Amino acid sequence: MIRSVILGSGSALPAKVVTNAELAQRVDTTDEWIVERTGIRQRYIAGEGETTSSLATEAARAALEDAGIDAKSIDLIVLATATPDNTFPATATKVQNALGCNGGIAFDVAAVCSGFLYALTTADSLIRTGTAKRALVIGAETFSRILDWEDRTTCVLFGDGAGAVVLEASEAEGSKRAGLLGSRLHADGAQHDLLYVDGGPSTTQTVGHLRMRGREVFRHAVVNLAEVLGEVLEDSGVSVDEIDWVVPHQANKRILDATAKKLGIASEKVIVTVDQHANTSAASVPLAFDVARRDGRIKSGDLVMFEAMGGGFTWGACLARM
Repeated sequence: MIRSVILGSGSALPAKVVTNAELAQRVDTTDEWIVERTGIRQRYIAGEGETTSSLATEAARAALEDAGIDAKSIDLIVLATATPDNTFPATATKVQNALGCNGGIAFDVAAVCSGFLYALTTADSLIRTGTAKRALVIGAETFSRILDWEDRTTCVLFGDGAGAVVLEASEAEGSKRAGLLGSRLHADGAQHDLLYVDGGPSTTQTVGHLRMRGREVFRHAVVNLAEVLGEVLEDSGVSVDEIDWVVPHQANKRILDATAKKLGIASEKVIVTVDQHANTSAASVPLAFDVARRDGRIKSGDLVMFEAMGGGFTWGACLARM
């Protein structure tokens, strides 16, 4: 049976770092308030010339270098983003052209903070059917451009960045062979008004700003994430004790802690980068994964669970053996 194996990973961040102390000079907040409620200490903010496509391309190149393969061998690019360069065409096509692998499949996925998991599952499905053999799966965002910088409850939470992985079809045998083992995705449009952007081309013809009811989002996140992780474990025949690492969406340290506690996962198994990157939406999971691979925590043979929840609501989880 064909399985999608992660060959390499990469990430990219804007040049500008904004600390909580610097942000407190702009909005009515403090470093202590932000750290206590979110765990965030700084975030990266895109500057002039830094776009979703440029960050995505940089992350993709890093992933290709890590995998040791040529871009021309990529026949599928799935890019998760809620902040594309243009309404159309897909930002993935700009990345494809920049990498010089034109002619294959390239499209965007819009599932906000769950976007990378939606993209990963979609790419895995296309690889399993033989439609593609090598894929770039990217999460990239410039969320700073849809923030209301007068709203202190939201503008302190987000940052910009990109992360990418290279997938390859593998027919190797054995119960411990590497690859994606299972995934589950969900959505509930009834929760639209809890986390959304108040604009769009078919309604206001403007980009709009992010709006969120944080307390309600927190409550849904802990319940939904715990349930979907349980579903993937059951589907894959894996116990929670067998998981080596959880790479969660980096929204809020309190959500990460509460979800781990609800599942009975030791906190030292949870990869946390929210303090350095803040919430980078679709980029947060691949960013955190790349950090943990490059610092040596995630190693070959490890069982890694990815999970995320975002506006829509959308949420999901995916289990992979490295």
